[in-house]
Amino acid sequence: MTAAYAFTDYRSQDQTISYVLMDIAQPPSGTLNPFNLYVTLSRSSGHDTIYLLRDFDERLFLSAHSTDLLAEDDHLHLLDEETRKWRVQMVTDN
Repeated sequence: MTAAYAFTDYRSQDQTISYVLMDIAQPPSGTLNPFNLYVTLSRSSGHDTIYLLRDFDERLFLSAHSTDLLAEDDHLHLLDEETRKWRVQMVTDN
């Protein structure tokens, strides 16, 4: 028996995991999207440390991002740009 730990892609953000054992089959409820796959796959330290439990539908990697996620990403880029401008102004004023 090998000890293991399971958690969601949300909980795995900002972590690097030595070995990743993944099941990217369609879940019984809900859906997978490219964001879920990116977060999950990018947690490993390299492609040689990712193990897949079963075959998966390759179309998952070709699906479009959610319009809500795209809008949030655009909003975050806007906030980033505003913050950069504010910071430059603060440095210039001082």
